[in-house]
Amino acid sequence: MSSRTSRTSRVAEHGEERRVAVVSGGSRGLGLGLIAHLLDEGYHVATFSRTESEGLTKLRASLADPDRLHWSQLDGAGDQAGAAADFVRDIVRRRGRVDLLVNNAGIGLEGLLSTTPPTALDRALQVNLNLPVHLTRACLKPMLARGGGCVVNISSINAVRGQQGVAVYSAAKAGLDGLTRSLAKEVGPAGIRVVGLAPGYFDSEMTAGMPEDTRRRLTRRTPLGRLGTVDDVVDVFAFLISDRARFITGQTITVDGGYTC
Repeated sequence: MSSRTSRTSRVAEHGEERRVAVVSGGSRGLGLGLIAHLLDEGYHVATFSRTESEGLTKLRASLADPDRLHWSQLDGAGDQAGAAADFVRDIVRRRGRVDLLVNNAGIGLEGLLSTTPPTALDRALQVNLNLPVHLTRACLKPMLARGGGCVVNISSINAVRGQQGVAVYSAAKAGLDGLTRSLAKEVGPAGIRVVGLAPGYFDSEMTAGMPEDTRRRLTRRTPLGRLGTVDDVVDVFAFLISDRARFITGQTITVDGGYTC
């Protein structure tokens, strides 16, 4: 089937082409929750990670049209520029467009800067900052061609509040916030919004192994008296990508139960 015929078939089936979202690191945790929401909203979703999780496999199997969820294996610490360009090029070939990019992929890194191996430092910077920059560059091309789109950068409260042992992670996320602000000015005239979302501590794989005394301490320091949930973050994400947020760009919204206030 030619690309034009395929496009016509999609228009005939859905009345209009489905919007297309690219989500990095969507195999589990917050990424999986974001993808589930986007599928509920009718998006075609393309994601990548080092491995395909059971959760992602089950989510695809639950769809009436499993082709709406595309997964590729990609290591964010590899050749970011080439891998990102190839991934996005393949999605545009398949779907003809990119409407939304969610830079969600990230890895935690804890330890004193003075004793952390250089290889670990480099990997953290590659996945948490270099990859989003290259992936955003690749997705901007089809967005600019269509004259619209939205980029959501998943940041962290560590970008705005110092914490011992996460200096490199904090630096990378702060860089992502800088990207949000500057890029919003650069592509705003083309109808593209760029926003950030900075979760606080929420129940996830990253916090599952947290000592109970640490969990209690974080809970005490949170004005709302609990850790967040994936749904808490997804609900704010849903607002940011909706038409209700059409006049919001260049801002990073913190979702932390008041931890940083």
